[in-house]
Amino acid sequence: MRGNLISFEGGDGTGKSTQIERLARRLTAAGRRVVHTREPGGTRLGEAIRALLQTSKEGEGMQPETELLLFAASRAELVRSVIQPALESGAIVLADRFLDSTTVYQGLARRLDPEEVAQVNAFALGGLRPDLTLLLDLEPHLARERLTARLAPGETPDRMESQPEAFHQAVRDGYLKIARAEPQRIRLVDASGAVDTVAQSIDSILEEHFHGLFAPSSV
Repeated sequence: MRGNLISFEGGDGTGKSTQIERLARRLTAAGRRVVHTREPGGTRLGEAIRALLQTSKEGEGMQPETELLLFAASRAELVRSVIQPALESGAIVLADRFLDSTTVYQGLARRLDPEEVAQVNAFALGGLRPDLTLLLDLEPHLARERLTARLAPGETPDRMESQPEAFHQAVRDGYLKIARAEPQRIRLVDASGAVDTVAQSIDSILEEHFHGLFAPSSV
């Protein structure tokens, strides 16, 4: 039986990684096999691209078109090397960002041509689409407060996190726009509450969408 691909989207600081880790534990406890991916990254090549995009000095001043193609390259490798084999083996794949991040960050926020971004995305995906996308929504100023609070002493935000607030507002607006366009696939999650409250909202959506996902399984 083919597995399921569940992607988590949202701006920086909305709690995606925290919720994915908690969900992975709950699914594993129910006997489900879980594969957790992140973008950019998730493969040796993807992690090298991640460093270039987020922290490397060589990535400073990168052109939007270059950024788009690097994200697509990382995704193409991840889909074919990790996600597709995991789905074919029956695993549940929890993706920390996927195609919608490119649509929003490089397309809407960077103002690249939407049709060109969609074409690049489609080529990288090879026809793969998430079965469900959970969009964690949070006001940008609250997300920035969370980002600041989690930094270790002497640590600085990465290249994407350090973008001006207007950029992060454009990201949020972009996500809400595509959520309105695809309500069957993209479900909105209020990320402003406590971690446990957000987790409960996610569980409710998953139970409604997949029916019995958390039921004990021997698979």
